[in-house]
Order: sequence, then structure tokens, then C-alpha cells
Amino acid sequence: MGESMSGLKRSHMCGEITNALIGQEITVMGWVQRRRDLGQLIFIALRDRTGIIQATIDGNSADPELFHKAESIRSEYVLAIKGTLAERTEGNINKNMKTGDIEILISELRILSESETPPFQVEDSITVKDDLRLKYRYIDLRRPSLFKNIKLRHDVVQNVRSYLNSQGFLEIETPILGKSTPEGARDYLVPSRVHPGMFYGLPQSPQLFKQILMVSGMDRYYQIAKCFRDEDLRADRQPEFTQIDMELSFIDEDDIMTVNEGLIKELFKNALGVDVQTPFIRMTYQEAMDRFGSDKPDIRFGIELKNISELVKDTEFGVFKNALEAGGSVRAINAKGCGSFPRKQIDSLGEVAKLFGAKGLAWIAINDKGDIKSPIQKFFAEDKFKEIMDAMEAETGDLILFCADKDKIVYDALGALRLEIAKRKELTDPKDFRFLWVTEFPLLEWDDEENRYVAVHHPFTAPMDEDIPFIDSDPGRVRARAYDMVLNGVELGGGSIRIHRSDIQEKMFELLGFTKEDAYERFGFLLEAFKYGVPPHGGLAFGLDRIVMLMSGASSIRDVMAFPKVKDASCPMTDAPNVVDEKQLAELGIDVIETEEKTEE
Repeated sequence: MGESMSGLKRSHMCGEITNALIGQEITVMGWVQRRRDLGQLIFIALRDRTGIIQATIDGNSADPELFHKAESIRSEYVLAIKGTLAERTEGNINKNMKTGDIEILISELRILSESETPPFQVEDSITVKDDLRLKYRYIDLRRPSLFKNIKLRHDVVQNVRSYLNSQGFLEIETPILGKSTPEGARDYLVPSRVHPGMFYGLPQSPQLFKQILMVSGMDRYYQIAKCFRDEDLRADRQPEFTQIDMELSFIDEDDIMTVNEGLIKELFKNALGVDVQTPFIRMTYQEAMDRFGSDKPDIRFGIELKNISELVKDTEFGVFKNALEAGGSVRAINAKGCGSFPRKQIDSLGEVAKLFGAKGLAWIAINDKGDIKSPIQKFFAEDKFKEIMDAMEAETGDLILFCADKDKIVYDALGALRLEIAKRKELTDPKDFRFLWVTEFPLLEWDDEENRYVAVHHPFTAPMDEDIPFIDSDPGRVRARAYDMVLNGVELGGGSIRIHRSDIQEKMFELLGFTKEDAYERFGFLLEAFKYGVPPHGGLAFGLDRIVMLMSGASSIRDVMAFPKVKDASCPMTDAPNVVDEKQLAELGIDVIETEEKTEE
């Protein structure tokens, strides 16, 4: 049931009404946030995306039929209200509300749509399970905080377009239905009815097409691109996501970094009023790993790693000795002010380290009185122990944490520990935006499962010119002309200068274990295009969802997407994915085979 709004036109949005309109007749439309009934006085808080305005009806003076209608109203009913704007009485002012000192005295009221009792209240302060929020996403999106995030996302996209247009870029759409090129994450496949037994692949990125656009002479391309990955999801991964994707010709790394620093500066200034300082810090991959144990370091706080391998190389302490003999390293961090952590808390840090492959955690704690506690002190002579303390700049109140293992495990464990300590000590401010570029990534990494090198970024990333001589003799040593933009420990985007020389591209495929036939099977249309004049080119792609998440202070990318999916890639609201008609499957030549679920013995 619902009345027509015929004859009524909305004159103002609820949250944009000001005292300047007092005495004027206005019309608002929206949802009922709440209704308060004080007998002969009814207050209705009406909400739209801009905010809330109070409307009042007095039973002593109002038309009885109109008053009776007001009595029937419930939360989330959709109303049209017409009336005169007035100042609230002294005892009725709400200082916590933008429109808290004004109200509409109702002269006309229409119930445009009724509502069942919603499964949760439309308020930011309430706690609701994620599954319920996502099942009723249309109600969840009515909450002011989520609307604010969606509006911020809109503003960011408009600013991206405006800035890149001003820098000579063209916005060009690339296909969603493409060829499957399974190198990296798994593709989503779409069966073709017209070509039985054949499939399209949904794009994991527009990579090949944007490189072909450079061959086409487009010079500067960008796209707000939908991308898809059929991978095992983690809590904050989505099967479909959005990239701010770009590619440029006749440029080098400096050009791309300058353009993108300008873009970020513009976004943060326009959307948040934050002045981002440029140029950003640049740090090589190796420096980032050595200092922070991560290729996406959070530089808002210290607690940097120190390599003490040389200092303890002659030790008889088994844990350190074994790690060094196996070609690993001994590194440590100084957690300032954590020396008085109780043993239980130190042990819990050890559990964090174990999650990243460490067998355990050695430590030295100096409490506020200067007393030293350490399970490893007995393994070292007094002067050697002092050397270790001095190397770590240990002072009263400090906690030194050591990890000894293969470099990867040491980096991962200590990198995670410095983040855990920062969290426990509340060392970071989400509004302190610290950007940097991480550069000179390894071009390749060895994959034990596949027994071959795989590309750290993708097969079209160019090696650094000075490392080209090592491609045959020492491929693991070769660095890439790749770069990531990092903000507060999160990779915002990454890219590289691409290979434009056919001899190097062929060598790259060879290193990755592809025969010429394999390469053409997967990337033939790109390689064919590369025969016809390729400009030096490179690009970058940002995760739009991540940028907006960090700008908004949201804890998950789901809170900045209108209709996200849950961890198993399903949508609780629409029940996607789901079964389809047998007729549809028959047209596609597809038969679904039932398999018995394995049961636990």
C-alpha cells in the first residue's frame, strides 16, 4: 500500500535545510528514522542520504485524519511531508544534529510506501553481523557511514577522470569477454553458445589490451576497469574489484611516478582536504625488506630490523649457529617501551612469529628498573651479550626480539611482529598518510612446486638495463623496472616499464619455461602486434577499493563497495552463484556432474 506523490515536488533534501528557510513552505521526502508519540504531539525524524530533519504535528490543531495517519507511521516508512519550517522550542533543541534547532510543522503528509520492521536499525552505532548486513545490503546502505563511503568513492572516481584528462590521457574501454591467459590467478570462464566447447576468460586486468593500445599510438590511456579473479579468497579479497588502470608511451619510471604522485595529491586534497607532500620517498625492495621485513612497509613508526649475523657468527648458541650455517640470517627488532611486557604477552608474540614460519622467538627484556631477563643470556659471554645489547641500542624499558632462520622467514616473522607491536602500543594514526615508492623488485622468483622461475609481476615486465647481462647466468639476481606505491603498510598500486624489445621478451618467456609455441598459444595476439612497431611504454594500476578504504578509515574494502561478496565469493543478497535451467546448459553443451562430498572418516 502507498499513496501517490502526484502534485508534490520535493523542494529540499533533509540534511540541507538551514535556518535561512524559516517561515517558508517546503516539501521533503525520505525514510522514517524514528517516530515519537507524546499523545497530542507526534515527532517524525525523516531521513534521506543528506541527513535528518524533524517534522512535527500537533493533534490539538491538526486535521484529525492527518493526525491519525501520523499515528500509523513506523520506522522506514517512506513519506512525503509538506509544511512550514520553524524554529524548535527551547526544550526541543538537539545540539548533536545538524538540523537540531529547526523543524517542519506538517500541513500535508503522504505515506508513499510502508515497511516491515527491518532486521536491524539504520544507525551507525549498532553492531550487526556481516552476513545479516550483506543479506539486507539495501538497508545497510541507508546508514550514514556507508553512504559517506559510497559518496567518497564517487568523488574519487570523478577526480581521477578530471586529473588524468588534464594530463592528456584518453579513457578507453577494453573488453570484458576476452581470451583466458592463465598465468597467475585463476580466470573466471564464460562458455560460448555460438562456439560450442569454447570459453571466454573474464579479465584479471586489462594488461594485454592496454599494451596493444600503446602499439596503436594512443600514447596515454586510462580506465576505471572491472577485474575478476577466481582465487581462494581471504577475508578482504573480492572476486570482482575495480582498478584505476593506466598505460603511457615514451616515458620512464620517473615520468610515471610524477604523474601518479600528482594524482594522489589531487585526490587527497579534493576529497579529504589533506595536503600530501611530494615527491614521495623511494626505497628499493631490498632496503624495504632489510629495514622493515616487508615489501609494503608501514613507515609511520620505527622498530626497524637490524642484521646481527656478523656479530653472532662465531656463537655456539645452536639456534643462531644452525640458521647461519644453513645460509640464513639472525636479525632483531627493538620494541621500545615493551620491556615490562609480562611473560604471557612475550609468549604470545612468539606465537605470532610461528604463524610466519619461525620455530620460536629469542628475546631480551629490560624492565623499567633496568633488570634484564632473557632465556638466551646464558649462552653468551658477558662481553658478547653486551655487544648484542649495544648493537640493538638497548635501554631501560626495551624488549629485543630475535629471529634466526632463512631470510624469507626472518623477514616475514619480524615484519609481522613490528606491526603487531605497533597495534598493541597504538603507535599508528589512520589519518597520518605516509606514502612511498618501493622499487627494483626481483624480476623472477623460483617456484618449488612448478620447478621453474615465475614472474614476480607478469611476463611483460622489463629487467633493469644493467642486469640484462645476468639473465642467462644468474636469473635470480635480475631486478625489474617495477614499482609499487605503498601507503601505511598497504600496497595501493603497482606497475612497471614493459619489455618492448622482442629479443628480451623471447628470453623472458624462455626463463619462464615457455616454448615459442606456448607463448604464442597464450599471448599470440600481443606478440603479433609487437611485430609492428612498439613504443617504449609502461603503466600502473591502483586498487580503487583499497584507496577509498584507506581514505575513509574503513576496516574492509567491503565497506566501500555497494554490493560486495563474502569470503566464499557468494552474494547473500541475491544468492549468487546459483543453479541455472537445464535448457540454458543444453544450449551451451554443458553437463553438470554431481560429485559425492568427501566425508570425514
